[in-house]
Amino acid sequence: MSIIEAIILGVVQGATEFLPVSSSGHLVLVPALLRMSPPELSLVAMVHEGTLLAVLVYFRRDLCQIMKGVWQGLVQKRPFATTDSRLGWFIVLGSIPVAVVGLLWEDLFDRVFGTPPVAALFLLGTAVLLIVGEKLVSGNRPLSTMRWSDALAIGLFQVLALFPGISRSGTTITAGLWRGLDRETAARFSFLLGIPAILGAGALSLADLLQTGLAEGEWTVYLVAFLTAAITGYACIHFLLNWLKRRSLFLFAAYCVLFSLFFLVVWFI
Repeated sequence: MSIIEAIILGVVQGATEFLPVSSSGHLVLVPALLRMSPPELSLVAMVHEGTLLAVLVYFRRDLCQIMKGVWQGLVQKRPFATTDSRLGWFIVLGSIPVAVVGLLWEDLFDRVFGTPPVAALFLLGTAVLLIVGEKLVSGNRPLSTMRWSDALAIGLFQVLALFPGISRSGTTITAGLWRGLDRETAARFSFLLGIPAILGAGALSLADLLQTGLAEGEWTVYLVAFLTAAITGYACIHFLLNWLKRRSLFLFAAYCVLFSLFFLVVWFI
């Protein structure tokens, strides 16, 4: 893969991991549309780790508070006494469904992942979810009122994102709105919940990469893809959090519909 293709892949992953338009779908559709060779799993893992770095840096203060809250709660034998401590356990609970389903049916999702027309159709599903989510915007519950049932419901919705074309951030934000959380809280928890998911998506492939190694020239390509994904991801987190304070999800739904239909027309022609 060339440097230009690595930059494209990094931008695609960095932007679509956090914007509610499906990174998995775009990693299938964009290379097919541009007639690029399908990216190797090791390179996909590298751009996932780039977006992981973006979310860790952006929410570094939140994560420090969460870890501090969880630790103090365990030491004081009051693990759920504070909002920060509960949030840490909510992230754990919300991550269980996607981890279990992903491990049990990994082969199924791998087969679906490699089919561009199917990914394009699932992108239409993301549009439906975003429209439904926007219609559900009526909640005003802050993070301090979040319950175990909210975290589990959002985690169950995240399972849908195992299908390429279904947005992880889109499903989890929609679930948060459905549970009555305010827009900012739904988006913030969606990004924090994404940390274990993004880590899991790239960890196994990255371990294989470290064992097999890369040729000297390939390291440059991988580093460029990693940094591009990290920088783009950081910018898109900031953009979406500010966007949701004043605007709706309809723009992203419209994009999903238009891009899906455009791809299907080009593909079949």
